Amino acid sequence: MKKQLLLFAFSALALTSCKDDDIQAYEMEIMQGDWKEVKREVISGKDNKTVLKTEISTGCATKNTLFFRTDFYVSYTAYTGTGADCQPNAKSEGRFTYDGDTKILGIKFDKEENMSYRVDVLTSKDLRLAQQFGNFDMDGDKIPDINYITYKR
Repeated sequence: MKKQLLLFAFSALALTSCKDDDIQAYEMEIMQGDWKEVKREVISGKDNKTVLKTEISTGCATKNTLFFRTDFYVSYTAYTGTGADCQPNAKSEGRFTYDGDTKILGIKFDKEENMSYRVDVLTSKDLRLAQQFGNFDMDGDKIPDINYITYKR
C-alpha cells in the first residue's frame, strides 16, 4: 500500500510540474513573431485604472516592431521617415526570459540593462506589457504610475 501511495505521489508531482512548463511553452508559442507597437499609456499606480496619459503610434512609428522567437531571441526595429517613406532607423537584438507563473518578461538587448515587464495581456492578436522599471509618479500622489505598451499583430 505504501509503495502504491508513494508511486501516486511521485506521479502527481511529475504531472503538476509538467503543467507549468506546458503553459509557459504555450504562451511563448503565442508570443513568437512580429508585434507592432500601437499605444503607450501611463496608468495611475494607485488604482491601476485611471489613464493619465495616452500616446497612439502614428506615422512611421506604427511600423516599430518587437520580434520574439521561442529560442529566447528578441529584436526591436524602430522606423523613421515622413509620410509613406519609412525606413528602419535602428535595430536592437538580444535575449529574453519569461516566467509563465509570474508573467514576468525580461528583455536584455545588447549593451543595455535588463528590462522587466509584466505580461498583462497575451492573446494571438494582442500583447500588453506593464513596465517594471523606471516608473515615476506623474500625478503627484507619491505612488509610482505604471507605463503600459500595447502591441498588435
